[in-house]
Amino acid sequence: MSTGTNATDAARVEEAARRVVEQHPPGSVSQQEFLGACFEAGLSWVHFPAGLGGLGVSRGLQATADEILQAAGGPVPFYVNPIGYGMAAPTVREHARDPGLAREWLRPIATGEHIWCQLFSEPGAGSDLAGLATSAVRDGDEWLVNGQKVWTSLAHRSRWALLLARTDPDQPKHKGLTYFVLDMQAPGVETRPLRQMTGQAEFNEVYLNDARIPDAHRLGDVGAGWRVAMTTLMNERSAIGGGSSVRGSGTIADAVALWARYPDRRTPVLRDRLAALWTTAEAHRLTGERARRSATAGSPGPEGSIAKLVSAELNQRVYEFCMDLLGPEGTLYGSYALRDNGREADFRGPVQQRFLRSRANTIEGGTSEVLRNILGERVLGLPGDLRADANRPWREVPRG
Repeated sequence: MSTGTNATDAARVEEAARRVVEQHPPGSVSQQEFLGACFEAGLSWVHFPAGLGGLGVSRGLQATADEILQAAGGPVPFYVNPIGYGMAAPTVREHARDPGLAREWLRPIATGEHIWCQLFSEPGAGSDLAGLATSAVRDGDEWLVNGQKVWTSLAHRSRWALLLARTDPDQPKHKGLTYFVLDMQAPGVETRPLRQMTGQAEFNEVYLNDARIPDAHRLGDVGAGWRVAMTTLMNERSAIGGGSSVRGSGTIADAVALWARYPDRRTPVLRDRLAALWTTAEAHRLTGERARRSATAGSPGPEGSIAKLVSAELNQRVYEFCMDLLGPEGTLYGSYALRDNGREADFRGPVQQRFLRSRANTIEGGTSEVLRNILGERVLGLPGDLRADANRPWREVPRG
């Protein structure tokens, strides 16, 4: 597999992308057909092996393919199936033990036919993910799973889930975990949407009561779940923080559009704030573009945590600016009644909704506090926090 970009690989990617656009024009075929053609052409994840949605070239060439496909009107796959495309696919590709099963999962992820969710957080294990209590007990060729997960985005729409469960409570908390793919339609899986302050319910509680998982759906070795989870988490932060490669796009575009709409509300102080936000957004975009272009076939590095940290806090500052520009009008939001929780989540509602939704940005995908710890300890080499539960069996660790 290639570990860097070269002219031959770039030409292959460009040719494949132009062929897909010519043979499957985005405006003339369904979204599913277009994305399916991208998968078969190896453009879903260009650094994946051939036959699994890739071409075996450098990860950095994904931007080359995306520019051609999206300039022609093709969808952004991450928006179609965020957890499936951004987190599940890299984890399945790297850790699935059966290539046939990997393809069986990956193609519907790429087309958006099967939505995925991520069963990690629990009521007693949020930022301390390794302290989770959901259990998986071996029963022949299956695993019997019991527990509760929470804050699970899109669980109400999902066909499959990434599941981290405890298989050995006598091991320290990081070592007794195993990673599975769970059928969300299996008996014993119950999903309950959680109403948010936006009026939507994209997050969910998921209860697992004697849910069964075939051992064939285990990713990685028994007890190696934490290592597999790191693949998911690093890709999650990279996907969430990646943003768009188009100048002036993303959340900063909302602030600029609002500024243009209300010339009578402009003040020197707000102008300075908008200029500072634009500068930060542009620096973030260029940093992300540099990381994408220089990326190889391996997993994302610390730049994913940096991008997620910056983008989450930038989003909040952008929408705080928008609310200040709106003034009293910013308090008007129509109704907080429970809104449609159907297939299409409304992420592009009024600015007031986006302001409310942005409060979750510094929590989901790793809190800002956790990300600063990661960067401090693993990138800068600073001393780590004291951990009283290190090397203690999980069952002996006190829990609230």
